[in-house]
Amino acid sequence: MLAELMAANAAFAVIKQTVQNGGEIARAGKAIGSFLSAKDDLIRAGNKKRARGVGGNDLEEFLALEEIRKKEAELKQIMILSGRPGLWRDYQKFCEEAQDGRAKARHQAIKRRKKTIERIGNALVALIILGGLAGVVAWGLWFRGALK
Repeated sequence: MLAELMAANAAFAVIKQTVQNGGEIARAGKAIGSFLSAKDDLIRAGNKKRARGVGGNDLEEFLALEEIRKKEAELKQIMILSGRPGLWRDYQKFCEEAQDGRAKARHQAIKRRKKTIERIGNALVALIILGGLAGVVAWGLWFRGALK
């Protein structure tokens, strides 16, 4: 959890420094992406812990997410003040679409994994059945004396 928070803080520092140095917000695009990625990783790590029932430091997680929210509010102000009109709304829409895309990709990967496991299981069952049939045929031939 601390690693994700450190990554978000580092990315935000780059964004802030870029704008303070007179650069456009667009120049900090990679840092904005890193900031979002760190935020998503932090949220996902917390969700994983809760899903597994693993007790963690809830206060630490809450404070980390609160710090991310503050940084996001600062990013909003930066985009509103130094970006083009409507940049923040476009940014939010883009983030929602990207998040939906990542969720769909995760679901597709899970479906593919399940399908692959199912195919492997079916192939193993087929091999066992064919092996059993071959064994019965071999036993029948041996019983009749055709195999010595």
